[in-house]
Amino acid sequence: MANHEQVLVDRINGGDPSAFQEFVERYKKKIYFLAYDLMGDHDDAEDISQEVFIRVFRSLKNFRRNSKMSSWLYQITVNASIEALRKKSIKPREALKELENVEAQASLLGSGLHVENPARSAEASLIQEHISRALQKVSPKERAIFVMRHYNDLDTKEIAEILKISQGTVKSFLFRAIRKLRKELSPWFGHPGLEVSDE
Repeated sequence: MANHEQVLVDRINGGDPSAFQEFVERYKKKIYFLAYDLMGDHDDAEDISQEVFIRVFRSLKNFRRNSKMSSWLYQITVNASIEALRKKSIKPREALKELENVEAQASLLGSGLHVENPARSAEASLIQEHISRALQKVSPKERAIFVMRHYNDLDTKEIAEILKISQGTVKSFLFRAIRKLRKELSPWFGHPGLEVSDE
């Protein structure tokens, strides 16, 4: 754990009333956007974020200092989101957050779009809508792994550590998710270039 994180955790555990608020301010956007990617809904993402910080507050004293804070927060957020999706007994809602980098989304599909052109930007939005619908066809865990790999640029080792599963299991879930997405997206894009990295 980085020194500034350790100091902040020590302050929280020592009863500093302002320290946990600092912690929330530091990590709230990262947690919210991950929850939004997974849940596809603003209100759900807000609920998940609140649940994550409640869990963090209750368990911070047990946090292992040799662990990465970001990985621990990813783990709590993903687990809370998966639990919420399973309780709802429905597929994630259609809407995904507006990705800050539409070009990254487009390159994922091999479309080569550029947002500077309004027509291409509209086409990129249509692609995003199709991806959103396709992601409803995968399981919560497949969705979580796909989102962490392709939206948050985590490698398979990091994802395995977060979910406490083997890298082989991560790759298996990722392949299954991508196979389903290819099937769902093929009517619109042929065979989009979704690839799995061994990193």
